[in-house]
Amino acid sequence: MSDHTQNSSTSSAYHSKAQEHPHLMWQMFLPQYWKDWFLMLLVRFIILFPYPLFMKFGRFLGILCMHILKRRRKITEQNFRLAMPELTDTEVSDLVREHFANCGMGIFETAMAWYWPEKRLRRLVHIDPEQEQKAREIAESGKGIIVLTCHFVTLELMARIYGTYIKKGVGVYRPNDNIVIEYLQVKGRTRSNLYLVDRRKIKPIIKALMQGLPIWYAPDQDYGRRAAVFVPFFAVPDAATVTGTSGFARVKNTVVQPSYTIRLPDYQGYRLAIDDVLDNFPGDSETENAARCNKIIEGMIKQAVPQYMWVHRRFKTTPSPDAPSRYHDI
Repeated sequence: MSDHTQNSSTSSAYHSKAQEHPHLMWQMFLPQYWKDWFLMLLVRFIILFPYPLFMKFGRFLGILCMHILKRRRKITEQNFRLAMPELTDTEVSDLVREHFANCGMGIFETAMAWYWPEKRLRRLVHIDPEQEQKAREIAESGKGIIVLTCHFVTLELMARIYGTYIKKGVGVYRPNDNIVIEYLQVKGRTRSNLYLVDRRKIKPIIKALMQGLPIWYAPDQDYGRRAAVFVPFFAVPDAATVTGTSGFARVKNTVVQPSYTIRLPDYQGYRLAIDDVLDNFPGDSETENAARCNKIIEGMIKQAVPQYMWVHRRFKTTPSPDAPSRYHDI
C-alpha cells in the first residue's frame, strides 16, 4: 500500500468520528506533521501578547503574503473588478492591500477563537443589548436556527462569540485532509459549541435543526453547478449560489437569522450583529430565495469590505460550461 493510500485511509477513518469527538492519534506525530505542530505552537505563543501588538504583526504578515502569493493577489484583484467595476485601479490596489492585511490578522483571530479563555475574549465583544435579548429568546424557543452568515476573516470568532453569548450550536464545514489540521480545527471550533457537520452530509444538519439547535451556514462560496442557481451577487448578474439555505429552512419549526461579526477600528474589539429572523422565507422560487440571501450577505460585506474573504474564486462557475473562465489569465 502506498503512503498516499495509507494517509487517505487514516484521514477517512479519523473524519468519521472527529466532528463530535476530536482525538489524538499516534500518526499525528510522524515527521511529516511536525511543521503543523510547530506553527500551531508558534501562533498560540504569539496570541499571549497584548491584542494590539499581535494584530499589528498580523497586518504585516498579511501584506508580506500579498507579495509572495501572487496568484491569490491576482484572484483578489479580479474579484474586486468583477464585484465592484466602478472602482479605479488605485482603489482596487488599496482594497487588495487592506484585504491581505485583514487575512493576516485573521490568522491570529482564528487562534483567539480556538485558544483564548472566555474571560479574555469577553473584553473585546460588543453586542447590542436588544439584539442579544431577541436572539436569546429565539434560541430558547426550541426552534432550529439557520444562522445565515458569510466568510469574513472573523468567521471563527463569530462562531465562538455566538456560542458563548447566545447558544451553543453546530458548525457546517469542510473536513481537512491533513489529520493534524483536522484535529486542531475540530477541537478549536467545538470549544464553545457542540460539534461539526460535514457540509456534504444533509441528514445530520436536518437532525440538528429538528433538535432546536443553531446551525452556522455560509452559502457565499462557489461550489459549482450542483445544487446551485445563478443569481446576482454584487455586480455579477449570474454568480453560482447554493440553494441549501432555503432547503434547510423548510425543516419544520426552523427560522433563518442573519448574523455576522466584524472587527471594530483601532483595535476596539468585535461587534456581533444579529438581525431579525427573515419573514416569509423560504418562498416558492429557489432562484428568488438565493438572490435574497445574496442581497443580505452583500449588506453584511459592505459594512467591512476588506474583512470579507476575497481570495477565493467566488465567480469561477459560469452558467454555460463553454463560457470562458472569469479567471482565465490567472
